[in-house]
Amino acid sequence: MNEKWIVNVSVATVWTSYDSPREIDKKAISNPVEIDEWLDGLSYETRLGLHNQNLVQTQVLFGQEVIVTNEKDGWAEVIIPDQPSSKDERGYPGWIPKDQLQRQHDWKISQGPVAVITAKSATLFSESDEPLMELSYQTVLPVVQELDHWVKVKTPSGFGLISTERVKIFQSKDEIPKGNGHDIVLAGEAFLGLPYLWGGMSSFGYDCSGFSYTMCKANGYTIPRDASDQAKAGKRVELEKIEPGDLLFFAYEEGKGRIHHVGIYYGNGKMLHSPKTGKSIEVIPLQGTIYEKELCAARRYWQDTEE
Repeated sequence: MNEKWIVNVSVATVWTSYDSPREIDKKAISNPVEIDEWLDGLSYETRLGLHNQNLVQTQVLFGQEVIVTNEKDGWAEVIIPDQPSSKDERGYPGWIPKDQLQRQHDWKISQGPVAVITAKSATLFSESDEPLMELSYQTVLPVVQELDHWVKVKTPSGFGLISTERVKIFQSKDEIPKGNGHDIVLAGEAFLGLPYLWGGMSSFGYDCSGFSYTMCKANGYTIPRDASDQAKAGKRVELEKIEPGDLLFFAYEEGKGRIHHVGIYYGNGKMLHSPKTGKSIEVIPLQGTIYEKELCAARRYWQDTEE
């Protein structure tokens, strides 16, 4: 029996352990998730705690598959195949409330047409036109039927409708076209001003590597989830030969220590990135900043798609 576990909330936060969430995180571990309300309820200190107290690992979107490896107290220990990681060769590990997952016997995301959300977000409606939830950019769902102004999609718990204006339809996941470096920059520009979120992998908030991962994903490239792994894959680019869309990596000890940040090269000596807790996605010149001193490597994941 080809049974799969599918994420059944708009965005599931993946915790370091089943006992990581705090009282203030209740809205993030419910079903339905109240992601905006959760984020609005976090102060600078409690947002920072997601990182400093090692509470959160990553996030997964509605309709993504996870592999369940263990269960405890209503929680599932999972692996995320879509997020390559040196932590586990099968994918990114962590814990998700079991309530946020749904077992599916016929989840055929790899066969047949898919709808990819290309707007910053999109409302999923029931077949009777009731709003069900707000979905993130780059949510991918199987297409059941194309209607005049709607796409009928399969969801982990049934069927739903999304406005055709918010999605693009591809004949299969493999047919999502590969963009070039400028396309990666263009995708990222849409999120200027979005507040940083540690572990963030959705358009409700990205961390630095979640941002670079998603903008590459939007252009047909699956890259490692974390900055340290992203810096080891892809094509190595000399720092004096960087082009827009290349990923730039930054390390402590003026570039000699551990990699702690990644940004997207914007062109003209500037970087597009999701900086840190308390700040928002921005374009900045590198010259004269701490980033100029810490820049240690560049990698290219895109292909030149121009004929």
